[in-house]
Amino acid sequence: MASEASKNSCEKVRSTGLTERIEKLLTRMTLEEKVGQMTMVENNSIEPHQVAEFFIGSVLSGGGGNPTPNSPFAWRAMVGAYQRAAQKTRLRIPLIYAVDAVHGHNNVKGAVIFPHNIGLGAAADVDLVARIGRATARELLATGVQWTFAPSVSAPQDLRWGRTYEGYSEDAELVSGLGAALIHGLQADEYRVLACAKHFVADGATEWRGERIDVQQGSTAPPQAGDAATPVDVSLGQWQIDQGNAEIDEATLRALHLPPYRAAIDAGVLSVMVSYSAWKTRKMHGHKYLLTEVLKGELAFEGLVVTDWMAIDQLDPDYYTCVVRSINAGIDMVMAPYDYQRFISALLRAVKCGDVARERIDDALRRILRVKFEFGLFDNPFGDASLLASVGCPEHRELAREAVRKSLVLLQNEGAALPLPKGLSKLVIAGAAADDIGLQCGGWSISWQGEAGAITAGETILAGFCRAASEATAICYSPDGNFAADCRAEVGIVVLHEDPYAEGFGDRADLSLSAADYALVERVRPHCDRLIVILIAGRPRIVTELLPLVDAFVMAWLPGAEGDGLADVLFGDYPFSGTLPFSWPRSMQQIPLSKLHSSDEEPLWEIGAGIMT
Repeated sequence: MASEASKNSCEKVRSTGLTERIEKLLTRMTLEEKVGQMTMVENNSIEPHQVAEFFIGSVLSGGGGNPTPNSPFAWRAMVGAYQRAAQKTRLRIPLIYAVDAVHGHNNVKGAVIFPHNIGLGAAADVDLVARIGRATARELLATGVQWTFAPSVSAPQDLRWGRTYEGYSEDAELVSGLGAALIHGLQADEYRVLACAKHFVADGATEWRGERIDVQQGSTAPPQAGDAATPVDVSLGQWQIDQGNAEIDEATLRALHLPPYRAAIDAGVLSVMVSYSAWKTRKMHGHKYLLTEVLKGELAFEGLVVTDWMAIDQLDPDYYTCVVRSINAGIDMVMAPYDYQRFISALLRAVKCGDVARERIDDALRRILRVKFEFGLFDNPFGDASLLASVGCPEHRELAREAVRKSLVLLQNEGAALPLPKGLSKLVIAGAAADDIGLQCGGWSISWQGEAGAITAGETILAGFCRAASEATAICYSPDGNFAADCRAEVGIVVLHEDPYAEGFGDRADLSLSAADYALVERVRPHCDRLIVILIAGRPRIVTELLPLVDAFVMAWLPGAEGDGLADVLFGDYPFSGTLPFSWPRSMQQIPLSKLHSSDEEPLWEIGAGIMT
């Protein structure tokens, strides 16, 4: 008991000292310095000297906001230039550099890209997720980055949503445990970065719009001179659910969508990002009840509340009104990626006119400064160059490979088709995703939307099979499954995939497999005695009609850069241990989850399903 009392006493002293430091610094700050600290700018829209000129509190790299060349050393130089500029300001308040490191330091070529959250939900291993957090923190700090917008603690209820793979599960309890684990890992020891729980709140409950959207709603892609907004393919259903409206009652919001934030706060998270979405048509970025009364009051959140990309712009046609409404609702830091000077000017005007109280500004600054003091930025704002050797290191790659192994879910295994014997004389493999790291990684991988190809270092699924199989095994690979007529093997493997996507560009009206997918399976089927299908996708797809055509079916999610983890399990060196973190619908008539719950038919597989070997 004495040691516990001593610990509590030390914590109280530390907290008192921190408060005194914050208050002392706050009294020295001008209004312009305070407003600058509340501003976050995209790296391609600001020069380092402007960080000092406008007292900027944070700079971020959006998805694809990478230096040239894209290397850990170039990242460190880029981030360091902004940080050195912040050190030239009167009060030398460090900025905090931010990225979307949502499955590893995924913007950096050569960094380890882990499975997306949906795969980690299938693994359901809190220790694994915490270790991924620690590895990610080291790779971030190596490049000078000290803030990641992760974890996403949404509980997606509609698989059509393009951000489904960013959620661990439809189940709030699993989301809570894994989200807290990542936070513990990111903020665990001396190599710690600021985690961010997002997107507050109920972003996973938005409803299908069914209306035409002509331009993208939001973007974390860096601006390119002369580029128009990326066109939206309405026929696919793009931007039909992301950033939409959650028409749920408060009891459901509190029971399903709020608990992961409570768990995140208990785990020590000190930043929360607000959702683009609305609750009962009221946008979250202007929702004072949820941001101030619930999050900051009821949940006693002491950290900073940050906006999403240009999100306050959606509150009102008048930008000044957007600024006033969002800050008064409880926003502490505004992501104004492009025209940050407009935001600064508007907020200064709002304070001077009395539309935003100085007390609200000071509350925001206390939260921002608390984060910067808590994470040691005043003592060391530059991260740790000695960690550069850890970026993409073998230890982290082995961790990612372990995560792949644990995430795989075996859903059909007729005739004990799996595991494979290593003494196969011949193995045929088909599907573009079998030999494509970009397709394995999905969105938020080097670029915002992700792309096919050798986008970064890693191991393809095909390379893993070639390494795991016996030297006597002949492996024939064809991306399109066009094998010679006399080519026949004991086993065939077809790797189906979704093309990479992120956010609303991944919204889909129909999750059925394509005609091309079925044609690929049908081309390969005559060339093998047993056929195994592996699906690379960010969510369950409608595969009911596929199952009679195959002997085994494996859900591999978006495994990231270490694709050799699949061969580890399919050849039996490790068991299948993953289970479904989402219910798997039998047809589109069972989507969203509310329809599945009211359906007379059972789902194809229940949440938690998975064959163990």
